[in-house]
Amino acid sequence: MQSSNDPHSLTGKFLIAMPGMGDPRFEHGVVYLCSHSEEGAMGLIVNKPAEDLSTGDVLEKLEIEISSKRPTGPVYFGGPVETGRGFVLHSVDYDGGEGTLHVDDDLAMTATIGVLNDIAKGQGPKRSLLALGYAGWGPGQLENELVQNGWLTADASSEIIFQADDASKWTAALGLLGVDALTLSADGGRA
Repeated sequence: MQSSNDPHSLTGKFLIAMPGMGDPRFEHGVVYLCSHSEEGAMGLIVNKPAEDLSTGDVLEKLEIEISSKRPTGPVYFGGPVETGRGFVLHSVDYDGGEGTLHVDDDLAMTATIGVLNDIAKGQGPKRSLLALGYAGWGPGQLENELVQNGWLTADASSEIIFQADDASKWTAALGLLGVDALTLSADGGRA
Protein backbone atom coordinates (compact mmCIF):
# COMPACT_ATOMS: atom_id res chain seq x y z
CA MET A 1 0.00 0.00 0.00
CA GLN A 2 1.47 3.37 -1.00
CA SER A 3 0.64 6.89 0.13
CA SER A 4 -0.84 9.62 -2.05
CA ASN A 5 1.18 11.32 -4.81
CA ASP A 6 -1.17 14.35 -4.84
CA PRO A 7 0.96 17.52 -4.62
CA HIS A 8 -1.69 19.13 -2.36
CA SER A 9 -1.71 16.19 0.01
CA LEU A 10 -0.57 16.67 3.59
CA THR A 11 0.38 12.99 3.86
CA GLY A 12 3.55 12.66 5.94
CA LYS A 13 3.14 16.09 7.58
CA PHE A 14 2.49 17.17 11.14
CA LEU A 15 -0.75 18.83 12.18
CA ILE A 16 -0.03 20.96 15.23
CA ALA A 17 -3.08 21.93 17.28
CA MET A 18 -3.56 25.65 17.78
CA PRO A 19 -4.48 26.98 21.22
CA GLY A 20 -8.21 27.43 21.57
CA MET A 21 -9.03 24.75 18.99
CA GLY A 22 -12.03 23.79 21.12
CA ASP A 23 -11.56 20.01 21.18
CA PRO A 24 -9.82 18.89 24.38
CA ARG A 25 -8.84 15.56 22.80
CA PHE A 26 -6.48 17.46 20.51
CA GLU A 27 -5.28 20.17 22.93
CA HIS A 28 -1.51 20.62 22.40
CA GLY A 29 -1.72 17.67 20.05
CA VAL A 30 0.72 16.72 17.33
CA VAL A 31 -0.83 14.52 14.66
CA TYR A 32 1.23 12.66 12.09
CA LEU A 33 -0.87 12.41 8.91
CA CYS A 34 -0.61 8.91 7.46
CA SER A 35 -3.02 9.63 4.63
CA HIS A 36 -4.65 12.71 3.09
CA SER A 37 -6.64 12.85 -0.14
CA GLU A 38 -9.94 14.15 -1.51
CA GLU A 39 -11.63 11.28 0.36
CA GLY A 40 -10.45 12.57 3.74
CA ALA A 41 -7.52 12.22 6.10
CA MET A 42 -6.20 9.82 8.74
CA GLY A 43 -3.46 10.37 11.28
CA LEU A 44 -2.13 9.43 14.69
CA ILE A 45 -1.64 11.70 17.69
CA VAL A 46 2.00 11.11 18.62
CA ASN A 47 2.30 13.01 21.90
CA LYS A 48 -0.52 11.78 24.15
CA PRO A 49 0.51 8.60 25.96
CA ALA A 50 -2.26 6.60 27.60
CA GLU A 51 -1.88 6.53 31.36
CA ASP A 52 -0.44 3.37 32.91
CA LEU A 53 -0.38 1.35 29.69
CA SER A 54 2.75 -0.01 28.02
CA THR A 55 3.29 -1.90 24.78
CA GLY A 56 4.10 -4.96 26.90
CA ASP A 57 0.72 -4.64 28.65
CA VAL A 58 -1.08 -4.63 25.31
CA LEU A 59 0.85 -7.68 24.12
CA GLU A 60 -0.07 -9.53 27.31
CA LYS A 61 -3.76 -8.56 27.01
CA LEU A 62 -3.75 -9.90 23.45
CA GLU A 63 -2.05 -13.08 24.74
CA ILE A 64 0.93 -12.56 22.46
CA GLU A 65 3.95 -14.45 23.77
CA ILE A 66 6.87 -12.13 24.46
CA SER A 67 10.03 -14.05 23.57
CA SER A 68 12.47 -11.15 23.69
CA LYS A 69 12.90 -8.30 26.15
CA ARG A 70 9.46 -7.08 27.30
CA PRO A 71 8.61 -3.85 25.44
CA THR A 72 8.16 -1.00 27.90
CA GLY A 73 7.31 1.90 25.57
CA PRO A 74 4.06 3.76 26.16
CA VAL A 75 0.87 3.23 24.23
CA TYR A 76 -0.57 6.42 22.75
CA PHE A 77 -4.07 7.81 22.36
CA GLY A 78 -3.93 7.91 18.57
CA GLY A 79 -7.27 9.67 18.24
CA PRO A 80 -10.97 9.37 18.99
CA VAL A 81 -11.90 6.99 16.13
CA GLU A 82 -11.85 3.19 16.69
CA THR A 83 -10.08 3.49 20.06
CA GLY A 84 -10.01 -0.29 20.47
CA ARG A 85 -7.95 -0.72 17.30
CA GLY A 86 -4.15 -0.62 17.33
CA PHE A 87 -1.86 1.14 14.87
CA VAL A 88 1.92 0.97 14.82
CA LEU A 89 3.75 3.95 13.32
CA HIS A 90 7.27 2.78 12.57
CA SER A 91 10.54 3.11 10.70
CA VAL A 92 10.58 1.74 7.14
CA ASP A 93 13.06 -1.02 8.00
CA TYR A 94 9.96 -3.15 8.79
CA ASP A 95 7.48 -4.21 6.12
CA GLY A 96 4.30 -5.99 7.15
CA GLY A 97 3.31 -6.70 3.55
CA GLU A 98 -0.16 -5.63 2.41
CA GLY A 99 -0.97 -4.42 5.93
CA THR A 100 1.74 -1.75 5.82
CA LEU A 101 1.10 1.74 4.50
CA HIS A 102 4.38 3.31 3.37
CA VAL A 103 3.77 6.96 4.20
CA ASP A 104 7.11 8.44 3.12
CA ASP A 105 10.81 7.58 2.91
CA ASP A 106 11.17 7.41 6.72
CA LEU A 107 7.86 6.17 8.12
CA ALA A 108 5.22 3.53 7.61
CA MET A 109 2.14 2.43 9.51
CA THR A 110 0.99 -1.13 10.08
CA ALA A 111 -2.36 -2.05 11.61
CA THR A 112 -2.16 -5.84 11.73
CA ILE A 113 -1.54 -8.27 14.58
CA GLY A 114 1.58 -9.45 12.72
CA VAL A 115 3.58 -6.34 13.63
CA LEU A 116 2.75 -6.88 17.31
CA ASN A 117 3.84 -10.52 17.06
CA ASP A 118 7.12 -9.41 15.49
CA ILE A 119 7.66 -6.75 18.17
CA ALA A 120 7.10 -9.43 20.83
CA LYS A 121 9.77 -11.62 19.17
CA GLY A 122 12.23 -8.74 18.91
CA GLN A 123 11.86 -8.81 15.10
CA GLY A 124 9.78 -5.67 14.70
CA PRO A 125 10.81 -2.24 13.46
CA LYS A 126 13.83 -0.47 14.98
CA ARG A 127 11.63 2.47 15.97
CA SER A 128 7.92 2.26 16.64
CA LEU A 129 5.01 3.94 18.36
CA LEU A 130 1.87 1.97 19.25
CA ALA A 131 -1.37 3.94 19.22
CA LEU A 132 -4.94 2.95 20.04
CA GLY A 133 -7.44 4.77 17.86
CA TYR A 134 -6.82 7.34 15.18
CA ALA A 135 -7.78 10.84 14.13
CA GLY A 136 -9.94 10.91 11.03
CA TRP A 137 -11.53 13.55 8.83
CA GLY A 138 -14.14 13.21 6.10
CA PRO A 139 -13.88 14.89 2.67
CA GLY A 140 -13.07 18.60 3.09
CA GLN A 141 -13.29 18.46 6.91
CA LEU A 142 -9.57 18.88 7.59
CA GLU A 143 -9.28 21.63 4.99
CA ASN A 144 -12.10 23.48 6.78
CA GLU A 145 -10.35 23.12 10.14
CA LEU A 146 -7.14 24.49 8.58
CA VAL A 147 -9.02 27.54 7.21
CA GLN A 148 -10.54 28.05 10.68
CA ASN A 149 -7.01 28.19 12.18
CA GLY A 150 -7.45 24.95 14.11
CA TRP A 151 -4.12 23.56 12.97
CA LEU A 152 -0.68 24.53 11.75
CA THR A 153 1.11 22.19 9.34
CA ALA A 154 4.80 21.37 9.30
CA ASP A 155 7.13 18.86 7.73
CA ALA A 156 7.20 15.88 10.07
CA SER A 157 10.27 14.80 12.00
CA SER A 158 10.78 11.19 13.02
CA GLU A 159 13.12 12.49 15.73
CA ILE A 160 10.20 14.33 17.33
CA ILE A 161 7.81 11.38 16.88
CA PHE A 162 10.11 8.87 18.56
CA GLN A 163 11.67 11.10 21.25
CA ALA A 164 10.93 10.02 24.79
CA ASP A 165 9.74 13.38 26.13
CA ASP A 166 6.11 13.52 25.02
CA ALA A 167 5.48 16.76 26.92
CA SER A 168 7.90 18.65 24.67
CA LYS A 169 6.76 17.28 21.29
CA TRP A 170 4.20 20.06 20.71
CA THR A 171 6.76 22.78 21.40
CA ALA A 172 9.37 20.95 19.29
CA ALA A 173 6.92 20.64 16.38
CA LEU A 174 6.16 24.37 16.58
CA GLY A 175 9.91 24.96 16.56
CA LEU A 176 10.06 23.34 13.11
CA LEU A 177 8.12 26.40 11.91
CA GLY A 178 10.19 28.85 13.95
CA VAL A 179 7.16 29.48 16.17
CA ASP A 180 7.48 30.02 19.92
CA ALA A 181 4.51 28.53 21.80
CA LEU A 182 4.35 31.63 24.00
CA THR A 183 3.58 33.83 20.98
CA LEU A 184 0.58 31.81 19.76
CA SER A 185 -2.87 33.27 20.15
CA ALA A 186 -6.12 31.37 20.24
CA ASP A 187 -7.58 33.99 17.89
CA GLY A 188 -6.93 33.59 14.18
CA GLY A 189 -6.53 36.56 11.90
CA ARG A 190 -7.18 37.36 8.29
CA ALA A 191 -5.00 39.52 6.09
